[in-house]
Amino acid sequence: MFCRAQIVPMPSDFNQLLSQRRSIRAYKTDPVDRLVVERICSAARRAPSGANLQPGKFHVLSGTALDSLKTRLDKAQQDGTPIEQEYSYFPKVMSADLKDRQRRAGFALYEALGIAKRDVKGRREQFARNYRFFDAPVGIVVTIDRDMGKGCFMDLGMSLMTFLLAAENEGLGATGIGALANYGGVVHDHLHLPDDEMVVCGIAVGVADMSAEVNHFRTERLALEEFSSFSGFERK
Repeated sequence: MFCRAQIVPMPSDFNQLLSQRRSIRAYKTDPVDRLVVERICSAARRAPSGANLQPGKFHVLSGTALDSLKTRLDKAQQDGTPIEQEYSYFPKVMSADLKDRQRRAGFALYEALGIAKRDVKGRREQFARNYRFFDAPVGIVVTIDRDMGKGCFMDLGMSLMTFLLAAENEGLGATGIGALANYGGVVHDHLHLPDDEMVVCGIAVGVADMSAEVNHFRTERLALEEFSSFSGFERK
């Protein structure tokens, strides 16, 4: 006999966690206890992965270790070190609708920061804050084995989202930093990483400074019908 599965809605506290999470780009100077970061990293490792390969590593930096990396990245920019990307983050050819979505998000961010559309210098300086981990007290360099397949990037992405939600659950703010891969070689050399590790991104972690206007900036999400289709369900 067929038994209809009972639908259990997501707990309200999980919905709240999802809705309140945002990319934090301004932090307080409060230090973050290592044990808290360890809990977040352990939670991230609970994310599913194909064949349980658990791809990706988190290199957690704080204090002088993080300051040293930021100084190295600043020097790379000042010296005009060429950007070298080991993987393609965005489509090689971006469609008009995706380009429009990207521009609207960028314009909204700069508007929240009070940076005018034609203020090239202001935009450049804001982007450079990626390489300072937005002055967060904790910076994480995320790597993956170069031999891993494309599917493993998907698995790493699930781990990263789990990390961000775990940080939110601990009362901390965080944001991913894809721009770190632009200087992956510099980061790799500075941290003396093994040859088989590729720098994927960074993560900034700390206590969010909610007095900063930029932390109230939110990007739009697509409507359900724009990214989902449903077939075979009973009509009610």
